[in-house]
Amino acid sequence: MDSATNYEELKALIGRTYPDMSKQLQRIARFALEQPNELALGTVATVAEATEVQPSAMIRFANALGYGGFSEMQQVFRGHLLERSDSYRERIDQLRRKQLNGERAPAGVLHQLVGESVAELGHLEESIAQADLQAAVKLMASAPRIHVLAQRRAFPVAGYLAYALSQLELRTHLLDGTGGMLRESLRSIAPGDVLIAASFRNYSPEVIAAAAEAARLGASVIAITDGPLSPLKAHAEVCLELADDSSKPFRSLVAPLCLAQALVVSTGHQLAEQGAAKTKGKPAGKPARKRAA
Repeated sequence: MDSATNYEELKALIGRTYPDMSKQLQRIARFALEQPNELALGTVATVAEATEVQPSAMIRFANALGYGGFSEMQQVFRGHLLERSDSYRERIDQLRRKQLNGERAPAGVLHQLVGESVAELGHLEESIAQADLQAAVKLMASAPRIHVLAQRRAFPVAGYLAYALSQLELRTHLLDGTGGMLRESLRSIAPGDVLIAASFRNYSPEVIAAAAEAARLGASVIAITDGPLSPLKAHAEVCLELADDSSKPFRSLVAPLCLAQALVVSTGHQLAEQGAAKTKGKPAGKPARKRAA
């Protein structure tokens, strides 16, 4: 196996090989994708401790990806870290120092959460590829009907999308599964429709199954999820990966909701451009005939 030479290639390689990895290596894979900076800066011992595996497992993980050792693989993660702006790294360092102060008063908690949200938004801008965002917008703007689905922590994302897209006068259906009727609701999905499905670790089995069924019915699935290891990716025509850190006890919805807003606003721009193009291409009407005196 040829080793990946940049972070995007490595991320895709981990996603492809993940299903065949042992449980230990899968744990390292998830850590590598969710906390690439920690892997870039850590030692074999510290990363092994963080992932609760033996240091030798780190070597096996690197070997499984085609590298001669951990250090060789780590260079790819370090290269990814160096591509970031200095100002963003400084903000991360400041956030880490503030967290070490252990403030637990409400003001301290708010301060910490605001700082984490700033960091998440920085990750969001880096994680979402422009081509994927554009592909999602094109699907949404041209779909005869859009279905939106999320459960548990991700449900607010679906609720916002259903509301905001309906304000664009798009036919939008929120699949909320009220009364256990989710499976029956899927019958309304037709070929050419779009399903926007959001789910993060630990993934909702109902959402994964619904995405698979929608794809089978001929709909285009747009997934909003946390990374290339998400089971949603297998059913998605477009997968928007947030690099969500599942190790946090309280995971924020700031990044997913920001992404949802970006999708709505961009779709609005796309619809306006399509409308302008139709108007421009429409032949001018014939001048009215003059009435005879």
